[in-house]
Amino acid sequence: MLLEAGVRLEILVKRLALATLLAAAFLAARAEGATGCVWKVTRAGGGTLFLGGSIHALRSTDYPLPPAYNRAFEASDRLALEVEPKVLSGSGEALVKAGQYPKGDSLKNHVDPRTYDYVRRVFALMKIPEAKFSRYRPWLLVLMLDSPSGRGLSDDLGVDEFLAKRAAANSKPAIGLETWGEHAAVFSGLTDRQSEALLLLSFIPQANGSGEAARIMSAWRQGDVDALARSTRESFRDFPYFGERILGARNRNWLPKVENFARSGKTYFVVVGAAHLGGADGLLAMLRTHGYQVEQLR
Repeated sequence: MLLEAGVRLEILVKRLALATLLAAAFLAARAEGATGCVWKVTRAGGGTLFLGGSIHALRSTDYPLPPAYNRAFEASDRLALEVEPKVLSGSGEALVKAGQYPKGDSLKNHVDPRTYDYVRRVFALMKIPEAKFSRYRPWLLVLMLDSPSGRGLSDDLGVDEFLAKRAAANSKPAIGLETWGEHAAVFSGLTDRQSEALLLLSFIPQANGSGEAARIMSAWRQGDVDALARSTRESFRDFPYFGERILGARNRNWLPKVENFARSGKTYFVVVGAAHLGGADGLLAMLRTHGYQVEQLR
């Protein structure tokens, strides 16, 4: 049951990455003739890497992945993900600790009374007692409520998880673009007011429902990352600060590391949430601005 001590805490950490493409996780739909969400990036002075877009939770029927993922993996010496895989393992307890109020404090002291009353009624419908949910900060409640399993999806079947396991099986080094602390701070660094806004936003039904989600999944398989970035930004239209926090700010932090990979003499396969690749502040556009040649794999 939600919030029970036996919850798989490591899944909460993976869900930080899942939030990068919230809308895309609602439904997994196939697209015929898919090219894949993978690019070859070439540096003018020499050096190549591959950049791939992930959906962080999928179904077994979504496999095999488009061939471009296999081509990039086979051509690469190393794998780079949002967070190093071994760092994620067992880090859920630290996340829950960060999202839990000290003894004697509770959610009621940090949100508007109207928000608290609404949240209390929502959890009552789920038969979760107030003593349980009130221990947690709003941002952690968002992560706990956003369960892919409720939509028939699995974090363990996400693109990055699949590639991380394959890298381990092939003794291929896998590193992270950000530390666990940086990854978690996307949520844990929110103020009380910001965290409350995110929780309220999570209760608003997404426009267009499963039809929009199917279009997003089709866009992922076709590599239409601009559409994915627009959709993710749109999902935070009532809280644009968070859309920038989860996409643009992290993209800018990652860019120097990605460029270092291209200069390293090794070939990296960099895999991040697909929405990070599109838009004017996406990784692909920034790399082009910096003089890199970018070619989508077919």
